[in-house]
Amino acid sequence: MRTIGLAFGLLVATLVPALLMAQGNEDKPFPPHKVIGNIYYVGTDTHSSFLVTTSAGNILIDSTYESNVPWIRDSVEKLGFKFTDIKILLTSHAHVDHCEGDAMVKEMTGATVMIMDRDVPATQAMRPGGKPHPIDRVLHHLDRVTLGDVVLTAHLTPGHTEGNTTWTLKATEGGKTYDVVIPGSIGPNAATAVVNNKTYPQIAEDSLFTYKYLRILPCDVMLGSHTPFYHMQEKYAKLGKGPNPFIGGQQGCLADIDGWEQAFKKRLAEDQKKASASASQ
Repeated sequence: MRTIGLAFGLLVATLVPALLMAQGNEDKPFPPHKVIGNIYYVGTDTHSSFLVTTSAGNILIDSTYESNVPWIRDSVEKLGFKFTDIKILLTSHAHVDHCEGDAMVKEMTGATVMIMDRDVPATQAMRPGGKPHPIDRVLHHLDRVTLGDVVLTAHLTPGHTEGNTTWTLKATEGGKTYDVVIPGSIGPNAATAVVNNKTYPQIAEDSLFTYKYLRILPCDVMLGSHTPFYHMQEKYAKLGKGPNPFIGGQQGCLADIDGWEQAFKKRLAEDQKKASASASQ
């Protein structure tokens, strides 16, 4: 199983970033659904947005594009929850396709918006329609976010952005408790230089660190900020036809990480070779 996951991970890590950048915001609505326990999917076919329900209101992870916010609201309500019950808005990383909608969500719900420290400058520069980007709490590595009976931990996993954030939490289903991991992203975008990057010199080192760090996290359920990262549509099709398809266990999580890391190392080696050839001319 890990070999299959590794091959798929390599394909996803290699092709998905380029495809997503090429398509821009061409998202389509996707059926909202329960992932596991109190975690629900309310995003689009491409960009993930997760609703975490608690005893004291709810948490939303990633507002995505501002134009997607009405779809997210509709998805939340189709699941039987109130959009206005969202008390906290979290972000995976400071890219427009993941947190451009923060100001709109805050306007609609009054949610407290939280951003990882190293992503604050990039987030503040995001001003759709000229609106200031709300930041109510600046997070640091291993900070906890608590609401009601739920605790999420923010892990700084840089590389995709300097403040790329992986969220972890526990979910209970069928009398068992599972560790859920939601990486911000799995590597730098295809158009981002990973060698001689003047604006982010340590991008390669940070990315390699992140793969090592992800491996130490207890993981039964691997999710992600883009649906192809965790094969969402394939797994969604299996819902109700057997065991929960989103529960992959530690080996499934490691297979995903293996694929992401190997794809990045291949890219890094190719870029280092090009840089070396250019320098020798």
